[in-house]
Amino acid sequence: MNEKIHHGRNIKRFREMMGIKQEALAHELGEDWSQKKISLLEQKEEVEEELLRQVGEILRIPVEAFKNFDEDQAINIISNTFEHCNQPASVFYNSSINPLDQIIKLHEEKIALYERMLKEKDEMVARLESLFKK
Repeated sequence: MNEKIHHGRNIKRFREMMGIKQEALAHELGEDWSQKKISLLEQKEEVEEELLRQVGEILRIPVEAFKNFDEDQAINIISNTFEHCNQPASVFYNSSINPLDQIIKLHEEKIALYERMLKEKDEMVARLESLFKK
């Protein structure tokens, strides 16, 4: 439990979770930064407080997350939670909703919407024609 939290690895994890590329983070940090420099930063076990603050502002992540997040502990908590769960894990995958039925339903709703829009357009055209005939 006395292992140090790896700041750089946590920066990488949060950056990847946010879907941000190293190049984009480098660009946001300024001209002095490059993709290679971000790669080196993500390898550092300890990162300076000011740099953690800057990265935190860009990623919108609190500095404490970089300092305190321990993936091993998180995995341990999750695995223990599911190990001691009274229901089998498969309960999370059994669903009464059929995705194909949902797609068909959405398609039918879309067709109904288009039909209503066409009807309204036809009514508006008829009204405009009647106005021009007067």
